[in-house]
Parts: sequence; structure tokens; C-alpha cells
Amino acid sequence: MKKNNSKQPKNLINTLPEEEINILDNSSFNRTDNSNKIWKLIFLILSALSLILLILLSQSAGISGDEFYHYEHAENVYKYYSSFGNDSTAAVVTEKYNLPYYGQSVDNFAYLVTHILSIDNYMEFRHGLNAIMGWLAIIFTGFLTKKISGWRAGVFAIFLLLISSSFIGHSFNNLKDLPLATATIMTIYFIVTFLEQLPKIKWSIVIMLTLSIAFAISIRIGGLIVIGYFAVFAIVYYIWRQNFLKKEFFRVLLWSLGIVLFGYFLAVVSWPFAIKSPIDNPKETLENMTKFAISLRQIFEGQAQWSDVLPWYYTPKFILITIPMVVILGALAGFVLMFKNKKQWFYYFVLLFTFIFPIFWIIINKSNVYGGWRHAIFTYPPLVAFSALGIESLVKAYDKKYWKIIVLSAFGILSINPIIHSIRNHPHQYVYFNELSGGMDKAYGNYELDYYFHSLREASEWVIANAKKDELTTGDKIVVACWHPKPINYYFRHDTAKFTTAFIRYNEKGDVDWDYAIICNTGIAPEQLRSGVFPPKNTVYKVEVDGKPICVVLKRQDKSDVKAFELKSKGQLDEAISFYLKAIKVDPQNETALISLSEIYLRKNLPDSVIMFTNQMLKLNPNSENANYFKAYALFMQNKEKEALLLCDKVIKDNFKYSPSYSLAANIKLKQQDLYGAEEYLKGIISIDRFDEQTMQQLLAIYQAYGLDQKNAYIKLYSLLEEHYKKAGNKKAAQEYGDAIKQMLSNR
Repeated sequence: MKKNNSKQPKNLINTLPEEEINILDNSSFNRTDNSNKIWKLIFLILSALSLILLILLSQSAGISGDEFYHYEHAENVYKYYSSFGNDSTAAVVTEKYNLPYYGQSVDNFAYLVTHILSIDNYMEFRHGLNAIMGWLAIIFTGFLTKKISGWRAGVFAIFLLLISSSFIGHSFNNLKDLPLATATIMTIYFIVTFLEQLPKIKWSIVIMLTLSIAFAISIRIGGLIVIGYFAVFAIVYYIWRQNFLKKEFFRVLLWSLGIVLFGYFLAVVSWPFAIKSPIDNPKETLENMTKFAISLRQIFEGQAQWSDVLPWYYTPKFILITIPMVVILGALAGFVLMFKNKKQWFYYFVLLFTFIFPIFWIIINKSNVYGGWRHAIFTYPPLVAFSALGIESLVKAYDKKYWKIIVLSAFGILSINPIIHSIRNHPHQYVYFNELSGGMDKAYGNYELDYYFHSLREASEWVIANAKKDELTTGDKIVVACWHPKPINYYFRHDTAKFTTAFIRYNEKGDVDWDYAIICNTGIAPEQLRSGVFPPKNTVYKVEVDGKPICVVLKRQDKSDVKAFELKSKGQLDEAISFYLKAIKVDPQNETALISLSEIYLRKNLPDSVIMFTNQMLKLNPNSENANYFKAYALFMQNKEKEALLLCDKVIKDNFKYSPSYSLAANIKLKQQDLYGAEEYLKGIISIDRFDEQTMQQLLAIYQAYGLDQKNAYIKLYSLLEEHYKKAGNKKAAQEYGDAIKQMLSNR
């Protein structure tokens, strides 16, 4: 490799990554201390071992919460291509099916291979493939870091990612978010390499950059961000080297546009929805994906909060408390010491921008994020590279051997905790909280833990090995119930002669006939986790992380509540009461029985009994929406309007999407002849998209009580609805109400 003249930046790499590891390190920076063969050898050995390790570890991982949705869509994608587009399911978005918005190329490839080869353990194959994606993210982070500061820094980067429990956990089974992280860091690497080699254009780098861009976009529409990266970095690099690149500007611009356009084309041909309309449909995807975003209750800072209204700092805080302290401190060192490395400021800019900007974008757009920070996992490899550079800079801060030993020892000690956590808690190591959070002891009941339901596998395997029929078993097979039936069906697919599965919700588990139940603590009230009410007394097995249960197996002790539910469904309330009372005698913490009795006594107009049973329930869960609502209704029946209204307000504060409390509060206000107060509660129902016929009639009656005639009452109501749907981004609904208003005004 020839050296460039002083006016040109030296080419730090002129070959593909796999070729790079076979050449001498000839960077433009002084890297005498770490460009030796030992660190290069360590880099190679660590890379090879990490590939083997990740693939092996992935085989014992559970199925993630989203896998079956994307597996089934991959099947539709296969049918689309195999039928030459005649089966268009994969390319048609419906109200209930938004998966055509995803390119999900890795899922599609995994399905293709498992289908052609008829692989029975297809989920394990998917996990192995995803482990390779995780490995690619790791080594490209290492290559990028090595490019900037040498082999030792590259080793630091690989090591930091390997001990990052959250990242490694998602490398086992998250084929949606993790591959985007891989595609992103690959693209960043090739962008930097492409720019470094200018004005020389090397075909190998052009091809790899094009493929990386195509890969990112083919996974999900958010991959378009790499095109933005390319533009920003090119501009910044041009400013940095403008004297050098001025004559080459238009030539480089044409090459860059060609790379982007061809990369986009390759992404489109692998994405059925985009094939139908290569410009309009990706644009529609960008505009409409958020409308289909699922809003979930997530435990954050000790409260069950809806994901679409989580605090702005949800993502940065979750990152801060779940990554190794060594990464955080390395990044801090990098930030402090980067000002001494002015020759490398472009690389620091690249890494900081690709970590900070996407998170900033999530915050300012109030994006609906949940499940920890998995939606932002593609920002993590640049942070790790930056942290590795910080450690490298700290090592080189003083040219003394003892100083290097001190620094490396300190960072080695800081790495012990995440390493021990991963070894002790495999395959659930992604459930990790660092020292800033206080560890699992403080996180339990205050933050979401196994939000992707990895632990269902271990619990299922325990049931398969240990479950037995007893006198409560009502059929030929043992019934295993779970809130997540698709993963459970997969785990039990070879044991259907002995087992059958059923769907339950935890708070309604008494309504279903089951023998064993597998319950993740995701979705359990945080108050119940912290108080020890969960896990319940009939727990026979626990899946634990650092001594805290993240999933349990329950053994049925009594089926009186099932019989009671059957009787209640038939309207035989008195008979149902006796069976529910028997169920409570067996288990005083039977939530299903307590809530059902409260409901029955409410229907029987017996408020004293309602209050008695809701009070028992509230001892188990003080923030139970159903219990507080039923109690408020009973108090309203007793003419205790002030107390009832306070409970309604409490329910709304705890769960602002619980519409019955708005309706009850409005009725209380109407009884008090407070029309304005009633109107505000009814408007609250509109704000949470629970508008129904009853709400409409009540609001119309209120507006007519204000003195409006029927037509103007409708106009006022439709104006409210038009404004609401405008704010919600539902242009179609807003337009419909706007047109209705115009029609009524024109008929005057």
C-alpha cells in the first residue's frame, strides 16, 4: 500500500473486512503500542470464539414475543414470490395486518431455508442465524474501532459487546431489531471506508456499501436512516478535506447517488409491499407505521405506564441502567480525552452522531417505544466503539507500563459483574440491570424484566418433564395454560399426546379449565411484585434471574372458580356465588373469584357485599382498576358521591385508558347537576378513543341543556371529534366529521 502525499488522507483500508485482517496495520495515526501481532492475534481468536459461542448459546434461548408474527409473515412472503405475486397477502396492508410494512429480510431468509430443508427445529435455526447477525455486528464494531485506533482498541470493542448482556440476549432471538443493528454498523463502516479512500473509488467497497444500505432498508423502513448517515458524513468529511476533494466533488456525488439508488432498488425487490409501488408504499410505511404501533402497559419507575405516553427519557434511562458500567465509564473517558485527539475528530463525530441522533429523534417525535430499548439497539455498537476508544485513549494517556496495568485492571474489574451475570443467568442474561439501577433487587417491581418472554421455554420444559395427572385433571390430557399460546404450542409440539394448551390472562385465570399455568411476570402489577403477592402460593417452579422470579409455573389446587364462571355465564348468579366462595376458602388470594363476586353483587344491587370483596382485592393490589371501579360504583349506589368520585379519579390517574371510570364519574357529576364537570369526563372518553353511542347521547343531552338546539348540539360534538382525530393523526376520520359539519351548516 502506497503512502499518500501530505494533502491527502491516508487510506486506512483498501480491502474487505475479511481481507483486512490479513494485512499489516498501516493507519495514519501513531499506533506503535498496539499494532503488534499479539493484539491482532487476540482480535482474530476472540472473533472466531465469539461466533462459535453465540451460535451454541442461541440454541437454548426461548422464543421472543414477536417471532411467530414475523415467522407467519415470512411464510406469506414466500407464497408471494413462489406464486409470482398471485398470492398477495404479504403485500396488502389491512386494519389488522400491518406486517407488509416490514421488509424483515432476515426472517424471510430463515423461513426460506427451513421450508426448503424441512427443518423441524425451525426456531432454533432462526436463533442460530440471528446469532450470526449478532456476531457480524460485533466484528464490524471491532473493525471500525480498529480502523480508528488499532488492533487493541478493536479487541476492547469486541470484548465490551460480548459482556453487554442486553445486546447478547437479543442476538439469540430478535430477528427484527438486532439485524438492523448489524446492517447499521456495517453501513457506517463502509461509509467511513469509502470516504477515506477518496478520490479513489474501489469497486469492492462500493459493492459492500451498496449491499449494506440495501440490507438495512430490507429489514425495516427505519433502515433508511443509513442514507441520511451517508449524506451527513459525506458533507462533514468534505468540509474536513475540502481542499483535497474540491476537484472531485461532482464525480464523488454521482458515485454516492448511484450507491444509494441501487441499494434502495435491491431493498425494494426483496420487499413485496414496496414492489407494488417503490416510492409511494415506502412513503406510506413511514407515515403510517406509528398508527399501528401497539400500546402496552410497561413497568417503568415503579408504575404500570402505557408505552405511548412514557416519559421522554424512557429510552436513554433504560440504556443507562442496563448496559455495563465499563461501557459507560469508557464512553465518559472517550468524551473527555477526544479533545486531545483532534486528528480523529471526524471518527468521534461519526460514532457520537450515530448513537445520539436516533435517540434524540425518538424523543422529539414522542415515538411509541416499549420492551426496554430494543427499538434503539442499533445505536449501541457505535457507543461501544466510542467507549473502546475512550479506554484506548486512557491506556495511552501516560507512557508508563504501570499506568497501562492500572487502567486495564480497573476496567477488567468493572467487567466482572456483567460476566458473572451472563454465566449465572443464561439464557436470560438480557434481563440485566447495572450498578446504577441497584441491580435486580431494586429493579424488581420497578422496571420491566422479561419483556420478550424468553423464560417461557424453561418453564415449558419443566412442565414437560414433571407434570402429572391428578384428581383435578378433567380430560385425557394435561391442560397447560399461558398468556402466550404460540410459543407454548411450539415447545409442546412433540408432546401433544399428553398435553394440550389453553389461553389465559393472569387476572382471569380462574375462568379457564387448566391444570398447569405458565405465567411471566410481565403484565403483573408492580405493587404485587414488590409486596410478594406474586408469585402466588400454588407456584411449583420458578425461572429466576439473580434470585428474582421472572416466570413461574402454577399447579391448579381447586376448580371451583371454573364451575362458578360457567354458572355466572348462564346467569345462575346465586349458584355461582357458592362456588366462588369455596374457591376463596381454598385460596384467599384468588383474584378471579374476588373480582367476580364483586361484579355479581353489583349486579344484584348489594353494595355492602361489593365493598367487602373489593376491599379484599385491594389488599392484594391497591391499584386494581376493576376493584376500585366496582367499589366506586357501590359507593355511588350508597349516595357517597364524593368518595366514589375520588376513586374514579384514582383509577383514571392509574390507568387513563380505563373508560368505565370516565362514564361513572360523568354520571356522578350529572347527578350533582354539574354539567360542565360531566362534559369534561365525557370528553376524556373521546381523548382515549373509547367514544360510543352512550357517550354521544350524554354529550348531546348536555349541549342541549346548555340551550343549543339539536343541530347545533351535533355541530359542537362533531367539532370536538374532528379536533380529536386531527390531533391523533387520523385524517380520514377528521375529514368525515368536518364534512358532516359543513353539510349541516349548508342546510341552514
